[in-house]
Amino acid sequence: MTGDHFQLEHVRTWEFNNTMPVRSITIQFLLLRIPWSFFEFFALYMRQYFAIELLRSYTYLVFPRLIMCALSFVNDWSLYRICRLFSLNYEIRLLALSSSWVMLIFGTRTFSNTIELALCSLMLSLVAECMIKTNTVIYKKEMLEERYDNAKSISERVKMWRLCKSLPAHNYTHTLLVASISVAGVFNRPTFLVYGAPMVFHWLLRGMGTKTITFRDFNLRILLFCISALPALVFFIVCDSFYYKYLTGGELQMLQLSINNFVSTPWNFIKYNLDSKNTAEHGIHPKYVHLLVNMPLLFNVLGIVAIVSFGRLLIRFFRADYQSLPRAQSIISLMTSAIFVPFFFLSLINHQEARFLLPILLPIVLMHAPKLHHGLCPTYPFKEEHPLMRKIYSTVLCTQVSAKPLLKTWYMCNIGLVIFFGFIHQAGVVPLTQHFENVMLEKSPAQHIHLITSHIYNVPLTLVNVPSSQVLHLNRETGQRYRRHKDFYIYEYGSLKMDQLLGKIKLILSHCETKYNTKQQKYSLYLALPAPLSDDLAAKLRTSKASSYMRAQLIRVFYPHVSTEILPHFLSTGHNSTITKDTMLSYDYVSKQLLSFLRQFGLELYEVQIQRNSHTAKHHMQKISKKMA
Repeated sequence: MTGDHFQLEHVRTWEFNNTMPVRSITIQFLLLRIPWSFFEFFALYMRQYFAIELLRSYTYLVFPRLIMCALSFVNDWSLYRICRLFSLNYEIRLLALSSSWVMLIFGTRTFSNTIELALCSLMLSLVAECMIKTNTVIYKKEMLEERYDNAKSISERVKMWRLCKSLPAHNYTHTLLVASISVAGVFNRPTFLVYGAPMVFHWLLRGMGTKTITFRDFNLRILLFCISALPALVFFIVCDSFYYKYLTGGELQMLQLSINNFVSTPWNFIKYNLDSKNTAEHGIHPKYVHLLVNMPLLFNVLGIVAIVSFGRLLIRFFRADYQSLPRAQSIISLMTSAIFVPFFFLSLINHQEARFLLPILLPIVLMHAPKLHHGLCPTYPFKEEHPLMRKIYSTVLCTQVSAKPLLKTWYMCNIGLVIFFGFIHQAGVVPLTQHFENVMLEKSPAQHIHLITSHIYNVPLTLVNVPSSQVLHLNRETGQRYRRHKDFYIYEYGSLKMDQLLGKIKLILSHCETKYNTKQQKYSLYLALPAPLSDDLAAKLRTSKASSYMRAQLIRVFYPHVSTEILPHFLSTGHNSTITKDTMLSYDYVSKQLLSFLRQFGLELYEVQIQRNSHTAKHHMQKISKKMA
């Protein structure tokens, strides 16, 4: 959205292609494109009157995150609202939510899962409000009807009748809101189907089983829900159709419309993911990854407690101990189904990432956050008094034993994960883009910049702040339109082996020498890779023929940075020659190894150059050029 709005070089991912778009653009447009318009207007006056340039790489990074941070407070409000409705202690729950690394990191990032988290939280609060309102009204109505039947005088019956008629309507509360949020959630991410299904079901089910609510009301709720969803459905389809150029203003004005003028991105998403070959391209994970890895990773002790608690419910169910199970229309049932219904269906999908489980954060916190303060089990949980059971409870489950370790573990895990994923993991990518923003501003107009990356995330080109070469730009002073020549190229090679990466560098270097090494045009070639690969790069350059004509000069290191594709190794190969037991215990050796280990927490940037005075270089470049031709 930032690249589109400011006409910058950016990468449009495959989900947003015009041929078969599988992701809706409407929510992203409303959340970011419209605020960008106001910010651009403000930045224009800051530039003109105060000579302050606000449209920089840092702004492109932070401004969308501020919007997502503001959106994340929907989760806090929803949790607080539910706690107040059901008279629950909201302090420990809000404390657990705000200290969770999921909120601090994922909640402030531009993930569609973050939007899905906010929509699920809002939906839960609305459904919970409808449930408590329906239960309260039905209870009062049945009580008044009973008093009406038992009344001995006409005046008392009239009074009961009037009180019964004055009760507020509850049957179709928030129908339009619930339906619209459901549609918005599905268009944002079609996985909202499995997240919203248990919530909508509880919204439809409330009050069933009483004298007041019958199957007729249930069916009317379904009908009204479907009708209320139509405006939002039409809005999203029309907006997406305009954005992806399936529908134009002229066609709409002339009413020359057909089914091909409209696009339904959730349907395309479902069709795409029904093919197992397509999902396999993004990675195949075992079915237990969400259970054993992602759940503990995201929610640590609360995730484990949630799984154990659900296991206890299943044991009670299979033992036919139905009296110990929560009622179908209770808040516990709503939150339990909001956790484990989507958890079950998402575990059936081949591709499983931790961020897919973000929306279950609020129900997990609501259900189990008090255990951080009160312990795993405040009261003795077993029906029969047994010495072994009593000992297990006294040593593991009781409040005095389990409360403090749980709270400490919660805080320590979240602090560690915030530091790692917020400040260390792939943290050098953003400073790298800001560095190349300055490079592009300071270079001469005839110079071309080429960047090769390996073992790091894809570089967000928008943050490099390079005007797009694919669109027509407007010169505001002359009013003329022009097209800008491409002068920034990036080659991203994932996790190639060093031999293969060196081959790619040779080809790109040869291409640059052939095309740009003239009096009119110049070039600079850079290589960015994690610091643990520096020894491997130096060794390969020394042993290969490339050392005779090519050199890689380290110009900058961005700290901190860790790539899980190539983790830092403690024992550096540069100090391993003739090592003895006494040497390993020496202060000098240990300090060198420690410094070498710490240096690996960085992203190194090299400038790759040709040795101009080398006859071998000219001969080798000519040889590669002939092969390329």
